[in-house]
Amino acid sequence: MTKRRQGEIIPQIQRASRARLQTFMTRTRVVVAEDLLPVLTTVVALLCESFDVVDAVFDGQAALETTLKLEPDLIVLDISMPLMSGIEVAQELKKLGNRAKIVFLTVHEDTDILRTCQAAGGLGYVVKLLMDTDLIPAINEALAGNIFTSKFPSQQDVV
Repeated sequence: MTKRRQGEIIPQIQRASRARLQTFMTRTRVVVAEDLLPVLTTVVALLCESFDVVDAVFDGQAALETTLKLEPDLIVLDISMPLMSGIEVAQELKKLGNRAKIVFLTVHEDTDILRTCQAAGGLGYVVKLLMDTDLIPAINEALAGNIFTSKFPSQQDVV
């Protein structure tokens, strides 16, 4: 083991810290709102590699408050949650002029609900059955200002 002088260690640590800080500061900040713990933990695990998940909450009211407080770049919203639905959260954020992009994560394979989510400001609509393949692409599309909608598994042709 080579002996290092004290003056060499500190700049190395500072350079490494600056690099981590720059990576951290350039990553997209995301809030996840989902009332089912297994789904919430799965979503956070899916996103942690590519995004900075700044908070994960279990109900709509917490989603609204956290989004207003932390000002994330994007929020992943379940539709059916206690206290406020994801749609109500999106409508309130839109009314307040919040600029966070919104991706809905849902079990609902319903075009009427899809339209309501889009009217509320949602750019992404991901069916939970497809979240492993569709969630990250939906987030990336939303961040680019584009719409992403999962294909509804119940409406796909059976081969």
